[in-house]
Amino acid sequence: MSRTTVHLLRHGEVHNPDRVLYGRIPGYGLSERGHQMAQRIADTFTVRGADLVHLVASPLQRAQETAAPLAAAFDLPVRTDERVIEAENYFEGSTVGKNPAELLNPAHWAKLVNPLRPSWGEPYAEQAERMFAAIRDARTAADGHEAVIVSHQLPIWVARSTILGKSMLHDPRRRRLTLASLTTLTFERGTLLAVDYTEPCADLLPDATTAVLP
Repeated sequence: MSRTTVHLLRHGEVHNPDRVLYGRIPGYGLSERGHQMAQRIADTFTVRGADLVHLVASPLQRAQETAAPLAAAFDLPVRTDERVIEAENYFEGSTVGKNPAELLNPAHWAKLVNPLRPSWGEPYAEQAERMFAAIRDARTAADGHEAVIVSHQLPIWVARSTILGKSMLHDPRRRRLTLASLTTLTFERGTLLAVDYTEPCADLLPDATTAVLP
């Protein structure tokens, strides 16, 4: 039977010396280590002889740069898809990652009342809906082959957690979805058979930026 695989790839490390929660702010590209991660992913797919026929990426610079080595290795265009963009976040542009005390400002409290929605950003349900729509289209485009969607930590985590029936209540610092990790969805005739998770760049992670979660 024909199986189709859709890989959800988180982008590589971003050059962000000020540890800004950059969200959808333009201009945040990969660091040198991030480019190494992107090339590692392309090499990993090439070495195992991946049957990659469809490549999608978020419009943000870090995702486009992560997709570039795969595009070159498999001679594919990068199809930009707004549906896999980073989640909206009220704290975008702040440095709450390195200065958590900023959250003690009463002006922010109204945005912290509901971690299940969440009240500080794009609802998890809306993130899941747009990610699933992109996944369905990628599955159709790559029918019988493989597709890669380059996205961001939170949208991928939300999609995976929704599929696995897990609660959205969590500590963002403890999400198991590292830089340049792969969440792999395997389908057979439209039915999801398996959800797998791998970290091809695990050895590049110890010195990677961990304060910025998107």
